[in-house]
Amino acid sequence: MFVGLDANYDAEFESAQVFQQVLEYHRDAVTFWRRHGVHHPFLLRSYSGDGRRYHRNFARIGFTPTDAEKISFVELLHLPTLGRSKLDAQDLDRRHLAWIGSLVTSGAKRAVFVSPRVVRLMRASGEFHWLASNPGAAGPLPVLYSGGGTQMYLHLHFSNYGKFQARLDREARAIAGLARLLNTADQRS
Repeated sequence: MFVGLDANYDAEFESAQVFQQVLEYHRDAVTFWRRHGVHHPFLLRSYSGDGRRYHRNFARIGFTPTDAEKISFVELLHLPTLGRSKLDAQDLDRRHLAWIGSLVTSGAKRAVFVSPRVVRLMRASGEFHWLASNPGAAGPLPVLYSGGGTQMYLHLHFSNYGKFQARLDREARAIAGLARLLNTADQRS
């Protein structure tokens, strides 16, 4: 599970060539990924706007359409935004945050990935008291939470580039390795 800040779109997005594919993606992301061979409409050839770098860097992890049922994107903000967003804790819906918290702290075993800005907003909300204030730094993905078979990892935001690319690549390999371990454990169960 990858927790982001918000689903962010251009103000004129409804007239974009990929608008219908985005609706298709929101109706059923698993089917979308299997049908189009990419995990998000921003990776379709007809799209060239913002968000493409984020999803290209995510794709470097190496997940395939067969992984689609095991991957989810969840946003801290319960509704999409337009243009640049400067979110603060007052923008967040408490019920939605409680739902995200329950996904992490109860239920099925999960690997959860969050970027530093997401963590800052989670802490500012006051709803995630269980987040480690000083995450363990073993390996490329520090652990922010561990409990009930679920671990939450800190990673660079996928829209980074340039001097951060080597670190993004290390983290992508680490995430892929964790995914393989979880799949192997699931197959043994």
